Amino acid sequence: MKHVRVEATGTGNYLDPRAYLRLLPALSPELPPGARAFAADPDHYDFPGKRCVKDLVLDTLLRGTTDGEDWLQLGFRHNCWKHDEDLSIRYAGLRTLTHDPAAWTGFGAVTLDEILPHDHGCSHEIGFLAGSLTVVSRDLTAAWTEADCPDK
Repeated sequence: MKHVRVEATGTGNYLDPRAYLRLLPALSPELPPGARAFAADPDHYDFPGKRCVKDLVLDTLLRGTTDGEDWLQLGFRHNCWKHDEDLSIRYAGLRTLTHDPAAWTGFGAVTLDEILPHDHGCSHEIGFLAGSLTVVSRDLTAAWTEADCPDK
């Protein structure tokens, strides 16, 4: 990621979105509406918050074409210790999807993410404990839905 810091330490990960959050007011006008709303949500980087992306786990990936436009949908499963909801992100006007490692093997939990303006609309890089995904699209829509936490 360009501005969000995710660094491995001997005991875990150092996560710091502050540089990105300082730039976000200047970047926001350049982001498409859905990407801007998701990036600027005050809970997005609030680590103890219920709608922070940290600790979500990617569990679905759907890809298709509607009316000649490619789309991608990523589904993230909640962590019952932290979240009350699952997250779904739909990318309209999909341009590229890249991932590291190249094999689709368990990425683990989300560390943090970063949404930036792009010539095609926006880029969304998602860091995981064991890799990353980057999506370039015209825009994205994020939706939270109630999760099935049995102990809540």
